[in-house]
Amino acid sequence: MNRAFSRKKDKTWMHTPEALSKHYIPYNAKFLGSTEVEQPKGTEVVRDAVRKLKFARHIKKSEGQKTPKVELQISIYGVKILDPKTKEVQHNCQLHRISFCADDKTDKRIFTFICKDSESNKHLCYVFDSEKCAEEITLTIGQAFDLAYRKFLESGGKDVETRKQIAGLQKRIQELETENTELKNKVQDLENQLRITQVHASPAGSVTPKSPSTDIFDMVPFSPISPQSSTPTRNGTQPPPVPSRSTEIKRDLFGAEPFDPFSCGAGDFPPDIQSKLDEMQVTTERGSKWD
Repeated sequence: MNRAFSRKKDKTWMHTPEALSKHYIPYNAKFLGSTEVEQPKGTEVVRDAVRKLKFARHIKKSEGQKTPKVELQISIYGVKILDPKTKEVQHNCQLHRISFCADDKTDKRIFTFICKDSESNKHLCYVFDSEKCAEEITLTIGQAFDLAYRKFLESGGKDVETRKQIAGLQKRIQELETENTELKNKVQDLENQLRITQVHASPAGSVTPKSPSTDIFDMVPFSPISPQSSTPTRNGTQPPPVPSRSTEIKRDLFGAEPFDPFSCGAGDFPPDIQSKLDEMQVTTERGSKWD
């Protein structure tokens, strides 16, 4: 592993300057991972990192895990590592933080670069596996460095500070997008839980009105406590009040009271009928004495 990018003026690059300065060059590769290294550059440094990550890949393969595929977007602003399906940025390696880049001459599938992490300030070596484009990817990163260096000389160093600010804003935008996605997922989970709760919960305070009990003829039994409706007669006079009776009176099957001629008062019948009733009562009493 012995190639690092160079800035020779007579170097023939693979892409147009506009493609790297205004857009980016995409590549597909397998990502073996990243590991911390002690030095920002050096062939032996990256060789040890590749050996370490290759060994870790063999262990993951034995456990049934596949090496993840990624998309690389190379421009004068840096190298982005994205998920090829969702296009989610996994790592954003700014170009001014990349200190070394090389491909492996013993294994032409492998290429790597060293980048200083913006948060921990540690040097991390990123290792990739590309079956056909390992050398081409290394040259493209070298061309991006050459263009960035020329722009630095033309702007007197101002362009570097501008790119740092842009990179910082891009990182902040990525963090906000990730936070927004997490909040949307939480809101969706809360809505699903609320919907499930409403389905299983019975309506509070609902009381089912009970219908009055009826007799065998589907009629509501008469209750002596219920108020009597005062309906006037045809001549406009009110009917005589119904005499109060004991609540202990038994009723027959049809809800009517049994007739007892002796329980009626003297003024309830005409005189001739009342005298006959009195005679019948006396005769009944005598008969009971004789018995």
